[in-house]
Amino acid sequence: MQPYLQAFGTQFNLGFNPNDYPFLIDKSYGNDTCVSFYFKQNDQYNILWVEHELASNREIESARYTIESAINEGNDEFPEIYAGAEAVNIFECETCEDLIAHLNLITL
Repeated sequence: MQPYLQAFGTQFNLGFNPNDYPFLIDKSYGNDTCVSFYFKQNDQYNILWVEHELASNREIESARYTIESAINEGNDEFPEIYAGAEAVNIFECETCEDLIAHLNLITL
């Protein structure tokens, strides 16, 4: 079972199939406020945050989908990917259709 399912339950609706994007690595954890995936594009790590479908169920006011820059505090063999204090939002949207269109444009 994928970590996001364990942490957020089988009823959590991502709005997309993560298997369609094998470059997304699930890094969801039960203490997080939302589901998260990381990926490396060129030499830059990024995190995709997926908030709850209903805005009223989100802990903070934000877009449903956000991609932000991240850093690897580990190494390539044992990555520890975090959005540091200098993280920059790269992409935000509310709809899964917009996210899917953006994910389809990502080249690694």
